[in-house]
Amino acid sequence: MRLQQHRTGFVAWVRSGDPWIWFTAAAVSISIAAVIGLLLLIGARGFGHFWPDSVALIRYQDNTGSTRTVLGEIAGRETLPIGQFLEADPSAAASVPADAVEVERWLVRSGNRREAPPDFRWVVAHQVEALSHPPDALVLERAEWGNAYGFLHSVHEGERPVASGSAALEELERRLARADELRERIHALEQGRLYDINYRLERLRLDRRALELTDADAAPDPAAMAELDAAEAELRADYRVAEAELRALRDQLGRDSIRLELADGRQVTIGLGEIVRVWQPNAMGTLDRVGHYFRSLWLFLSEPPREANTEGGVYPAIFGTVMMVLLMSLMVTPFGVIAAVYLREYARQGPFVRLIRIAVNNLAGVPSIVYGVFGLGFFVYFLGGSIDALFFAEALPSPTFGTPGLLWASLTLALLTVPVVIVSTEEGLTRIPRSLREGSLALGATKAETLFKVVLPVASPSILTGVILAVARAAGEVAPLMLVGVVKLAPALPVDGNFPYVHLERKFMHLGFHIYDVGFQSPNVEAARPLVFATALLLVVLIIVLNLTAIMLRNRLENRYRGVEG
Repeated sequence: MRLQQHRTGFVAWVRSGDPWIWFTAAAVSISIAAVIGLLLLIGARGFGHFWPDSVALIRYQDNTGSTRTVLGEIAGRETLPIGQFLEADPSAAASVPADAVEVERWLVRSGNRREAPPDFRWVVAHQVEALSHPPDALVLERAEWGNAYGFLHSVHEGERPVASGSAALEELERRLARADELRERIHALEQGRLYDINYRLERLRLDRRALELTDADAAPDPAAMAELDAAEAELRADYRVAEAELRALRDQLGRDSIRLELADGRQVTIGLGEIVRVWQPNAMGTLDRVGHYFRSLWLFLSEPPREANTEGGVYPAIFGTVMMVLLMSLMVTPFGVIAAVYLREYARQGPFVRLIRIAVNNLAGVPSIVYGVFGLGFFVYFLGGSIDALFFAEALPSPTFGTPGLLWASLTLALLTVPVVIVSTEEGLTRIPRSLREGSLALGATKAETLFKVVLPVASPSILTGVILAVARAAGEVAPLMLVGVVKLAPALPVDGNFPYVHLERKFMHLGFHIYDVGFQSPNVEAARPLVFATALLLVVLIIVLNLTAIMLRNRLENRYRGVEG
């Protein structure tokens, strides 16, 4: 009897729906915990890379019994079963203790790739004879060849030593500040004056070519050609002056150098023009390390990449991602809203409209690479090639718009995400009460006035919901972008001071493709791994910021049309 009561009570509890509420809550909680855990893992692996780790001086015996010394950061530790270790390195069998069950080894980032490659090496723990952290160990971040580790021997001006011993570091920092100023002047000259001159020279070349194409049978206008020749001569004279100034700055930058003593006792000469930063991590306090961490993080966010994207920053990729998403949003919103308004407000409901809705829903499930192929064929080759033939004939056969670029990438992603905006807008239009439309019409408003002044404002939160979903998907897409505009390294941003200021025909960098390139195409996997995690977290944060901006705007609109001031 009691069992029957328990069974009846359990059946009633199941039928009440409470278990499904608990199951749903548990599934949501697990999903949230998984997402938070994943973000914490990515953040720890990525942004932990910018913390200045201590530098260890390790003396150990290699498999041949020779004593070696290495200076560097211990980037990782792992313990392997003895069988797996010997399978990976059979030559180490003689050095392994007879009773060993596991072997611990350390991954040491020793740097100095140009002088003593490779810059990452494994050191077996039981082969280590001595381990220390000398306070005078120096880390140099170089523009090329990665980090260098060693001990500062002396500072030189040309061939003449100017400081050594304890005074060398202070002199190095003073001269490195001078080198930084010279690098900034060189960069400003290359990306400013020289870039502008080259751009204007190219425009003159195209103008001359356009004059030649105006009338193929007649000679170009002599007066116009003379004006172009005079302008070109003036620009070339200005270019020679700027080039001489650039050579002088580079000569000044190459004046100073240092002698760095490596862990094995060798001394190498490194020019200050190659050095980006120097620091002594073992002599740093906590505040110094925190300051160094935030400086490194800022350089990561504000500098262009170096060394096949394994060094430097990701600023061009951030800029390209944000600009592409904004352009895509400006393109997808009007097209999606117009299509949804027509289907809901104007089209006669019937089999044909239902077929269109089915097609729109199916478009949302098409693989993104298919959109990339379509964008390459239609936008780039057909539409871009036609634009070049009509408006940029003087530049042919070099394409202007008939090549992958920012505009075509934005249009391709707009096409990819327009079904999301259409569906979301239609749902918003469906939820608007019919009485609201009828009341507007009864007061004398036309259908167009009702649409623009009543229906669309009330449906704007749903429109923004569609845009939010579109942004979230488009910002993380990589496959179609590889075909329609994204590149490994873009020499110039798509925005500069030359007319028309926004160059939609240029190729650009993207955080998603940057992650793919660094993670799978990098020649230095160990150096690139932390940057993969850091860039991935940065992309997630960027998507969250873009979405939060749209969500705040949507909430203000919802409050406004509920009669509550936002």
